[in-house]
Amino acid sequence: MSTPFQPYTRRQTMIASDFEVYRYRSTYMNEVALHHHDFYEIYLLLRGQVSYIVENHLYKMRPGDIMLVSPLELHQARIATDTEPYERIVLWVARPYLERLSSARTSLTRCFDTTVAGHTNLLRLPGATSAAMRQKLETLGELHARQGYGDDLLATGCLVSLLVELNRAAADRRGQNIADCSTDRVVDAVLTYINEHYNEPLTLDMLSEKFFISKYHLLRKFDAQVGTTVHRYILQKRLLIAKQLLAGGVAPNEACGYCGFGDYANFYRAFRGEYGTTPRQYAQTIREQG
Repeated sequence: MSTPFQPYTRRQTMIASDFEVYRYRSTYMNEVALHHHDFYEIYLLLRGQVSYIVENHLYKMRPGDIMLVSPLELHQARIATDTEPYERIVLWVARPYLERLSSARTSLTRCFDTTVAGHTNLLRLPGATSAAMRQKLETLGELHARQGYGDDLLATGCLVSLLVELNRAAADRRGQNIADCSTDRVVDAVLTYINEHYNEPLTLDMLSEKFFISKYHLLRKFDAQVGTTVHRYILQKRLLIAKQLLAGGVAPNEACGYCGFGDYANFYRAFRGEYGTTPRQYAQTIREQG
């Protein structure tokens, strides 16, 4: 029996310290802006027409497809909800928790590792395998919602089993071409440059001149492939790096300089506007959690 659908929330932060699982059904929803998480996300599309952007890749998903998103990846779902309901199961797993569940022999985070050769965010599995993954996710949701004796341990066991199977599937599918994945050569080059030079001054004028493309065409291509403007992507990438530095113990004023912000006031405003907390408050929260 399937778990019931839950009310959708736009919250993009975890409440639990281990994992959270949701089953959503939407008949209408505005697009969620390009964003990133501090946790691992596993997304299974059940029904609907969805294109999923992860960094510079645009995936046209099919029901049964699984998307794997790491904490460092900017991503966005683009939904066409005018034809049928949009249904999905979403699993969030805290990074420290998943690392603790791993062993010296078995890394449960490997399927999310973008540095592994042939890595892909999209898993399109054979029908029987996809159905088994869906069943595990639904079982996990049922166990997680129960409060009976042993249900917490059964949920943990189910989560480990799911992650082992996902990692095996990702390893088996690694390097296989996904017909519904597209990239753009110019956008790829611009993204690579931004990711290598985010701590330096970057402007649309400079990038358009460097890559011999008009600002208009670069903006159009960038939005189609990445789902946001060049300026917005640079800002989010710098803030993402800043969060990693702060979590690693780097002082806020030093993180500001490392990430290419002109001054601390700009960094402070951008960080608070994006995350609803100040750099120092975020660093303090991370220290308390540790």
